[in-house]
Amino acid sequence: MNKQTDDIQNPALTMNGIGKSFPGVCALRNVNFNLRRGEIHALMGENGAGKSTLVKVLTGVYSMDCGSVRLDGKSIMIKSPQDAQKQGISTVYQEVNLCPNLTVAENLFLGREPRSMGLIAWRKMNIQATELLRELNISASPTAQLDSCSIAIQQMIAIARAVNTKCKFLILDEPTSSLDADEVRRIFALMRHLKESGVGIIFITHFLEQVYEICDRITVLRNGELVGEYEVRNLSRLELVSKMMGKEIENLSVLSSEKEKVKPADETPIIEAVGLSSGNAKVAPFDLKMYKGEVVGFAGLLGSGRSELVRSIYGADKSVIGKLYVRGKASRIKKPLSAIKKGMAYLPEDRKAEGILSELSVRENIVIALQAKRGMLRRISRKEAEKYADEYIKLLSIKTAGTETPVKSLSGGNQQKVILARWLLTNPEFMILDEPTRGIDVGTKTEIQRLILKLASEGKSIAFISSEMDEMIRTCSRMVVMRDRRKVGELSEENIDQSMIIRTIAGGDGNNE
Repeated sequence: MNKQTDDIQNPALTMNGIGKSFPGVCALRNVNFNLRRGEIHALMGENGAGKSTLVKVLTGVYSMDCGSVRLDGKSIMIKSPQDAQKQGISTVYQEVNLCPNLTVAENLFLGREPRSMGLIAWRKMNIQATELLRELNISASPTAQLDSCSIAIQQMIAIARAVNTKCKFLILDEPTSSLDADEVRRIFALMRHLKESGVGIIFITHFLEQVYEICDRITVLRNGELVGEYEVRNLSRLELVSKMMGKEIENLSVLSSEKEKVKPADETPIIEAVGLSSGNAKVAPFDLKMYKGEVVGFAGLLGSGRSELVRSIYGADKSVIGKLYVRGKASRIKKPLSAIKKGMAYLPEDRKAEGILSELSVRENIVIALQAKRGMLRRISRKEAEKYADEYIKLLSIKTAGTETPVKSLSGGNQQKVILARWLLTNPEFMILDEPTRGIDVGTKTEIQRLILKLASEGKSIAFISSEMDEMIRTCSRMVVMRDRRKVGELSEENIDQSMIIRTIAGGDGNNE
């Protein structure tokens, strides 16, 4: 057997019997993981399964309580991310961890700039950056400021920086969650290039289709324990989901029958926009009516204006022209607090930047919107807050050690549930849910979809944005289609199917009707 074949067949990086606990929570219990050179290995599991903890142990962010890590058969101790990098292990996270105000070349060589007589050799650095970008087929100028590049290019530059530190093993944590299909293809091309050059890649994602398109093997974790390691070709999608959840899941088509029961029950719209437009031309003037008891989806490619449209209704982006009516009455909503007092709720697209208050507890995150709605003269007592938090932790099955647990220590899916709890506690009539299932596991997605339909059946009006078309089709009773920051069509329930949505996005005439 030659060396290349041996590298492919035998694990170069092994983790054995890994255990890690936090106060009140056992995050990992006797977990094994094996990574070969020149393979793309998916690390799968529901939120809270232990994926992030395992990666943080591997990269020295956390110390393990027990177990061992071996590289090419030799035991190694990784005490910090710098140690991991010296061992050839690099990580690229979902949120690009680069400096947007610096150039592409500066980001690629930050802290490792070529120097001449103690000064940065700018010309040499730009030449080296050009060579690296060309080698990895990344279409970016080394002298361009990073924030002028698309998110996909920024992700690829983060990967290029990791590769340039001579990494042998690359961890990609949800690198495609904010990308469109074409951008995903570009990231995959780069991943395949790295694979061919012998880099072992750990790919963490919640997109099942992407796993089956790009990965060689899959390791599944559940509740901090190893379920198994599988060749992709030998594991069906249904088997994978079942192993992740630990049970057979119901066919999501049942949601469609539940959706059919949801019909607008009130002739007066909860929300009516007439020629409404947000500031800085973020979205063209649009007309929209939303009724009690319906889920209205907003479809379109990334950057189409879906989020900007709903933000203009909520006052997150200031509206400058047009009219807005709430329950038939003309309203001027200039800030989110005014929207909350009008019975609106907004779960934002970026839960980390705009959703959770990471330094506060689960209890504090749940009650904060209700406190804002009541005003500071009607303070919520500690006892009342704990009662509300306990109620919604139970109602939404939030996995947490307790109400005082810092929300930042929860998994992404459970953080999302905390934000939902926050808004449900205010008893809103109109809810904006912008990518409420992004980056969370299949089981939690199903729970949230069912909750959306339940809320609609109770009379709430819901604006729902998702990048997953199947999810939109299953959940929505009507669909608004966006393109180039303009409303280009509206589909009734009878016309909502994948081909019709795609045709409308591609060929809408720009009219609002």
